Amino acid sequence: MPWILSSQLDCVSLTPSQRECERTAFSFYCAVREQLPVWLLEDMRTMEVFSWDDGHPRTFLPSEALLYAIVHDHQDYARYLLKRYTVSALRTPRCSFCCCHGSGAQQLNVAVRYNRVAILSMMVETLKDCDTQGERQDFLDSHGGCSHVADAGKSAVELAVELSHPNCLLLLLVQGARPDGLHAALHRLLSCDISERCHAQRCLDLLLLFLPKPPRLSCLQDEPQRWQSLLGNDVFSWLCGLAPPPLLLQALRCLAQSRSDQISSLPDFFQLHSWQLSVGMVTVEMD
Repeated sequence: MPWILSSQLDCVSLTPSQRECERTAFSFYCAVREQLPVWLLEDMRTMEVFSWDDGHPRTFLPSEALLYAIVHDHQDYARYLLKRYTVSALRTPRCSFCCCHGSGAQQLNVAVRYNRVAILSMMVETLKDCDTQGERQDFLDSHGGCSHVADAGKSAVELAVELSHPNCLLLLLVQGARPDGLHAALHRLLSCDISERCHAQRCLDLLLLFLPKPPRLSCLQDEPQRWQSLLGNDVFSWLCGLAPPPLLLQALRCLAQSRSDQISSLPDFFQLHSWQLSVGMVTVEMD
């Protein structure tokens, strides 16, 4: 499974029953990869595909099928699972390696890692069906805690920043995810290749839009000239707490807070400007 660390699988000795479960799971994986019809995949999941749990085989859960749909961008299957099983399709089962309870961040993180914007949009929309606002927030901000899972310890927002996936980041922030990762976004902008700089810049811009206030960052004081040159004087001064945010940034932040669904449809005048040319304005373009 692509979301389980391969080093963990290598050290496990499988029984014949476990191997049969692995065989059926791999057959299902291939069927989703081939984009087979939803009805056929559901027949397989409920009657032919098994996972090993507590010493016994069990049928595949909708949440496990959703992970396969995300990896292979099977949007029809993901849509069916989320519509049919709603939030339960986002509840990851207990990890069979260490018995930790799964985290909703796993599906979100996999969608971000593979940059599955369409499926991620379906997922965050499904979160509106959560019983409480607190449960919904837990899904959005959850950090995968199981060490056997790739990207463990990172929220979906942090992973989107790390991978420079601004469209995924905007979807999460608009739905209320906590805007973590400013330090990582700054260093990503500093260290990324020139071909990735545009996306890294957009991720930083989006975080600044949704931050209630900038955190204290020692890196800015350690190398002020370098960061001032990169960010522009107005934005640098704001992040250092030396000046209020630029007026345009304040206006866009008001829009983000009151009509966040309109951010991606701003006119061209507000999109893809550099910090240097527009006194630190933020870019909010989405492809």
